[in-house]
Order: sequence, then C-alpha cells, then structure tokens
Amino acid sequence: MKNQNPDLLDLEKRLIEKQDKIDKEREDLEKEKDRLKEEREEYVKKLQKASGLTADEAKASLLAEVENSQAQEIAKILKEREEEIKRISDKKAQEILLDSMRHGALNYIAEYTVSIVKIPDEEMKGRIIGKEGRNIRAFEQATGVDVDLDEEGIIRLSSFDQIRREVARRALEKLIKDTRVQPFRIEEIVKETEEEVEKIMFEEGEKLSHEAGVFNLPRELISMLGRFKFRTSYGQNLVVHTLEETKIGIHIAEEIGADVNIVRLGCLFHDIGKVVPGEGSHVKLGVEYLKRFNIPEAVVNCVAEHHEDRPFSSVESVIVSIADAISGARPGARYEDVEEYAKRLTEMEDIAKKYEGVAEAYAFEAGRELRVIIDPGKLDDAQTVVVAEKIRQEVTNALAIPGEVKVTAIREFRSVSSEFN
Repeated sequence: MKNQNPDLLDLEKRLIEKQDKIDKEREDLEKEKDRLKEEREEYVKKLQKASGLTADEAKASLLAEVENSQAQEIAKILKEREEEIKRISDKKAQEILLDSMRHGALNYIAEYTVSIVKIPDEEMKGRIIGKEGRNIRAFEQATGVDVDLDEEGIIRLSSFDQIRREVARRALEKLIKDTRVQPFRIEEIVKETEEEVEKIMFEEGEKLSHEAGVFNLPRELISMLGRFKFRTSYGQNLVVHTLEETKIGIHIAEEIGADVNIVRLGCLFHDIGKVVPGEGSHVKLGVEYLKRFNIPEAVVNCVAEHHEDRPFSSVESVIVSIADAISGARPGARYEDVEEYAKRLTEMEDIAKKYEGVAEAYAFEAGRELRVIIDPGKLDDAQTVVVAEKIRQEVTNALAIPGEVKVTAIREFRSVSSEFN
C-alpha cells in the first residue's frame, strides 16, 4: 500500500477545520437571529401596552393621521389624475373609432323597392298582359309582386319583399326570352326561378360568413344569412351593412382586448331577425331563431341587446351596438325619401285618430311605435285594450311596415274636488 501524499493530507485537514469554523459561525448567527426576534417581540408588546393599540391598529391610526393631514393634497392629485385619464381615454376612444371606421369602409349603393325590366317592344308587353289580363294576373299571383305597365319600354316590379321581387325579375326576363307567355308556363318558370334563387341565397350566405371569418355553420343558418343579399334597411344592403359592422366590431374588440370571436358572431347575426319569417321585432325573432342552433349565450345576448332593448350584459354587446350605429350612421350609408317618411308617420297617426275615443296619436321610433291618447270619458280600460289592438293590426296591414309596430294606449282619469268655506 502506497503512502498518501503529505500535502494532500494537510490540505484535507485545513478544509475540515474551515468547515467546522463555518458551521460554528452559522450556529452563532442562528442564535443571534432568535435572540433579536425575541427582543423585537418584547418591544412590540411593550409598545402595544404603552399605546393601548395593536400593531395593525397603530398602522391604521398612523395612515389615517397622514391621510387627514394631506387630504387636500391627495384630493388635488386624484382630480388631476382623473382629468388626465379622461382626456387620454377620450382621445384614445376617438382614435379607435376612427380607425375602426376606416377599416370597415365599403362602397355604398342605395337599393329601393322597385325593379325595372326592359322589354323589346309593345307587342311583347301585350303578350305579358295576355287576353283580358290573364297572364299578368297569373304572374302577380305566382310571384306576389305588383306589376306596373304604364311606362313605355319598361315594366316595373314593386314589392317590399326583395326576394319575391328578385324572383319576379328573373322569371320575367326568362319569359321575355322564351316568348311562350301562358299561365301554366308562368307558374313553371316562377317555380324554377324560386329554386334558382334559393341556391343563390345559400351561396351568398356562405360567401358572407366566410368573408366575416366564420366557418362550419349549419346549412339552414347559412341559407338564412344568404337572404341578406335581398334585404335592405333604408336602402343599405344588409350584406354590406353586416360586413362593414363586423370589420368595425372586430377592430374595436382587438383594440380594447374584448373577445373577438363573440363580437364577430354577434355582428354577423345581429340583424338575422330581419329575414326570419314571423311576428315580432327583428331582435326578438333573431334571438329565438339563433337559440334553435345552440349558438353561445354570449353571442345571443349581443343580438338581444344591440338596440338596447335590454341592458348590456357584456362589453362585447356594447361593441356590437356601437359598430351597428357607426355603420348605419355613416353619411351615404342609408337612404330614405324624407317626404315618404313623413307621409308614412302622418298616415299612422291618422289611422289611429279615426277610432272613436282616441284624442291624439303620435308616431315614434321611425314608425315602429305609436302612442295613442285615449279620452277616458269615452273608453274604459277594456275598450282601450281592444282599440289599441285594432289600431296595430290596421297600421301593420295598411302601411306594410316591416317588423313589429308597438301601440301604446294611454288612458288617464283625473278627479279634482275642491271645497270653499
């Protein structure tokens, strides 16, 4: 066995001694730490006993004293910060909205409730009319549109339902080319055209949803979205409005950190009730329709709240409402004949006033609400309910107003008794 190196043995011995020394110093430090801790606790107990307060109570008392002495300075600083935040937030909000509008800008083409079809000559017009008007009657019955033949060289097709009008326009163009204008042929072509338009609506719905960044929707829902192609609001096509609103909404959501997917779907579906058949407002119809497809509740809430029919439940609902307002309010986005608009409101009021017991009537909300003042001496509460329903039905039928017309009947009876001594 070889002898170990003396230098290594010496080094090992020194290292052991050094480690022992370090361990002893660590032990002394721990003892000193415990001693200081005990002294601190003793001092705290003495202070609490002298002041009659615990440590937390003393801290709170000190802070309160400082706060009271510096109250005016603190208030000044808070007010300055509040004004600065408001100034910055207003500016930032303006920047977000302006940038969103720029991102959502699309071309505008006002659309109306009349389509025009050119005819080659008066002989063709005679064929379309038919013997004793049987062809034109068959055409109007099959399509559900009004046909105006008064102007030379053209035929005007009029209907508030743009899908019917589109079917009529396409069918009439086919009949003109076919030349065989007979009632049974009219029915065949109209049916064939309806199927063609249904296919177009599905393609348009798919295109709209894809451009909005939404995929894998149910086929029925896609077809319903395709009806936007043939629906307008004050001349603004619903496809254009929806795409623009979606772009604006997404941009705002990205800027403020909201849920982009909820805003995207909320914007895409917000006006779907306008093309859903049924009675009621487009908000109500849209909400009921979307629930059939198990659309997320947050998205349905965006649709339900975008006209503030009920309080906002989320920041995403607010964004959808703002985006809708921006798109509809942009100069040139929408069109309405002011004279026709005023005429419609006047006609609504006149219909109500002709009922016995109605003292005054006022149209509100662009003709969506009619408030009726009842003479309490002529109608009781039960009669008031009946009259209100009659007015609603007549206004809806006579003026062909899309959506729901709300009639609010107000009947107030006052009795004042005075006695003089």
